[in-house]
Amino acid sequence: MGFMEKYTDECYALLRIVSGFLFLWHGTSKVLGFPGDGPSESVMMLYIAGPIEMIGGIFICIGFMTRISAFLASGLMAAGYWMAHFSMDNVFPMLNHGDAAILFCFVFLSIAARGAGMWSIDSD
Repeated sequence: MGFMEKYTDECYALLRIVSGFLFLWHGTSKVLGFPGDGPSESVMMLYIAGPIEMIGGIFICIGFMTRISAFLASGLMAAGYWMAHFSMDNVFPMLNHGDAAILFCFVFLSIAARGAGMWSIDSD
């Protein structure tokens, strides 16, 4: 069952690139209002979460300052889940719409631990 084993590094690089790219769009939605209906009205989303998602998403995607960017993004998503999604009324992530925050948190934590890998500016 090791047919994908020889592609471990490439698959990891694709995970980093795609995760960073998706994270970037969450940030542009908050800061620039694209895609979406306009910039966030929440000061914390507009000036803290949005820029971290935009800049961190770009850095993770291209593999620049990857460990720091991914660690910061992971922490942001952990805080975001507990502040915006978790409630005692809805503890299930699928129902409180926090599943993306949880996935981003742990994917970025993994990237922070492993580093940029191939196809990156950092090229560990």
